[in-house]
Amino acid sequence: MTREETMPTFGMPSHIDFSVSNAEASARWYCEVLGLKRVRRVDFEDRIMIVLLHATSGLVIGLNEHSVVPNGRFDDRNVGLDHIGFSVTERADLETWERHLSALNVVHSPTEDTANGSALVFRDPDNIQLEFWWTRKQ
Repeated sequence: MTREETMPTFGMPSHIDFSVSNAEASARWYCEVLGLKRVRRVDFEDRIMIVLLHATSGLVIGLNEHSVVPNGRFDDRNVGLDHIGFSVTERADLETWERHLSALNVVHSPTEDTANGSALVFRDPDNIQLEFWWTRKQ
C-alpha cells in the first residue's frame, strides 16, 4: 500500500475556538455581524466559554474568555493563527457582505481580486482577522 492509501482522512472543521477579551461582547458581535446563533455559555474555573452555531454550515464557533491572559491583543504576525477564511458561493456574495459590514460599521477591506479568487477582509473586536473568500472557477 502507498502512503496515500493508508493515510487517515478528515473532513471540514467541525468547530473553531477563539480566545477573546470579553466573551459576552464578542458573542453579540458574532451573532449580529455573522448571523450566528448562541447555543450555550459555560463558566469554568479558569474561563468562560460561549458556544455559537452557524446553522447553514453547521460550523460551531467557541469564544473563550480566559481568566489569565499572557499576551495582549491578537496580532496575526505572531506565530499561530493568521486568519480564518469563510467561503462564499458567488463573487457577488462578497459585494453583499461588503454592504452588510458597512451598514454595521465594521471596518473592512475592499473586495480584492487575485488570480485564484477574491477576498473581503475584516476583524472582530479582538482584532482577529476574518475573511470571506470566493474561489475563481478555473
